Amino acid sequence: MIIEEKIPLLEAILAEWKGIIGHEYNGYRNHVYRMINFCFCLKPCSDEEKEKIIIAAAFHDIGIWIEDTIDYIPSSIPPAVEYLKKNNLESWVNEISLMISEHHKIREYAHEKYPLVEIFRKGDLVDFSLGLVKFGVPGSCLERVKEKFPNSGFHENLVKRAVKWFLRHPLNPVPMMKW
Repeated sequence: MIIEEKIPLLEAILAEWKGIIGHEYNGYRNHVYRMINFCFCLKPCSDEEKEKIIIAAAFHDIGIWIEDTIDYIPSSIPPAVEYLKKNNLESWVNEISLMISEHHKIREYAHEKYPLVEIFRKGDLVDFSLGLVKFGVPGSCLERVKEKFPNSGFHENLVKRAVKWFLRHPLNPVPMMKW
């Protein structure tokens, strides 16, 4: 598998959010690169499928910084939709919105019209679980991607945010998760 080390489309999208993400930018950027590579490892993709994954990945967690919350999925979708409309990609709105809204679904997402939603969910979970959940991603791919794109505090920052959230919302500890 060839590791995608520099994706111009991703770099351009994320550059617009660098100021909002702040000191957590490298961690988020590397998380996005890891999950994209894991998606590509799970399924050989056409150029169009790759573009959809890249766009969805760039925006999938952006609500963390927009709203300063771990209940971020609802606020991650509008910037993606705005981007798609601005770039004449309105026909992708439903699929990319689903990729973002369902990426923390615990059970499989099965819809024959949108198979990328499940690939995206799996790619994110491979990274979120630090590779404990693999879905068939070879260990050699995991190690090479993790070496190229180090964690840079991404998971640590998520844990800090989760603890703060839990202290304020003990009855709703993981609002981004779905059955």
